[in-house]
Amino acid sequence: MTAPAIGVTSGDPGGIGPEVVVKTLARAERLPEAAYVVFADPQVMAREQERLGFRLPFRDWRPEAPPAPGLYLASVPAPEGIVTGAVTAANGEAAFQAFEKAVEQAVAGRLAAVATAPISKSGWALAGHPDRGHTEYLARFYPGAVMAFWSERLKVALFSHHRPLREAVEAVRADALLDFLRALNRGLERVPGGPFGLFLAGLNPHAGEAGGLGREEIDEIRPAIERAAAEGIPAAGPYPPDTVFLQALGRRDTIVVALYHDQGLVPFKFAAFTTGVNVTLGLPFVRTSPDHGTALDIAGKGVADPRSMEAAIRLAAEFSATGS
Repeated sequence: MTAPAIGVTSGDPGGIGPEVVVKTLARAERLPEAAYVVFADPQVMAREQERLGFRLPFRDWRPEAPPAPGLYLASVPAPEGIVTGAVTAANGEAAFQAFEKAVEQAVAGRLAAVATAPISKSGWALAGHPDRGHTEYLARFYPGAVMAFWSERLKVALFSHHRPLREAVEAVRADALLDFLRALNRGLERVPGGPFGLFLAGLNPHAGEAGGLGREEIDEIRPAIERAAAEGIPAAGPYPPDTVFLQALGRRDTIVVALYHDQGLVPFKFAAFTTGVNVTLGLPFVRTSPDHGTALDIAGKGVADPRSMEAAIRLAAEFSATGS
């Protein structure tokens, strides 16, 4: 019996990634039926299982074989010097290599999805990798990739994400925003639960107050919305950013377009921190991750909450089952 193959990366070995992956897969019966393939250093996974008191029934993964339901391990040996609870070049390199191998297999069509545990952006930088995160790496190969956040209560897409605030504000231009809305709309076409309406947040308080608190809404944002709507993209706004998330709360077919990282992530994490999922749209495969970071302060203590990781793996399997 074949099943969708879902890649799972264990993230930065210095953080809680290995822990939340082990905790989630220890209860694999709660997940959709699939072949779950963990890309990680075997020693890191073995140590984490021993620390938590689990023994997962991993089989060696053979990419050329039709996947059957169950748990598999794709060995990606880590460099020497892995340290729990710290940001190091070795930790960053281990996380990068596991992610790179999983993406290679997804691009080759051997994985339907990849669910990634948290990485340290600083760790990647120390290891010599310029990308600020998973989404930026993927955008090098898929320029239309969009960072979105998914939950039952609220859905958010980010026009810009890992950029300094000054750069993010300067990037709000009509042509760039229109291109983003086109990419987001294309990325949503194969996502279950659609079609989705797009509510754009304004940049300024009260969405600019008719120009009294800034002109970006008049000069840049509204023209992009009007041009998108003329192309059939279901975009509306700009709405005051302090109320648009309340308007969208509980509406499963609505996505708020936030113009910069914290504008979207503060309300999203308040509404769905333990169950929210980071989704990269616009790829030929599904990619998800939990909506939290490496939590170095609690790494190795066995107290990390795995619910967001479980939600990420579950969503990856569910989206794959629908052919997304």
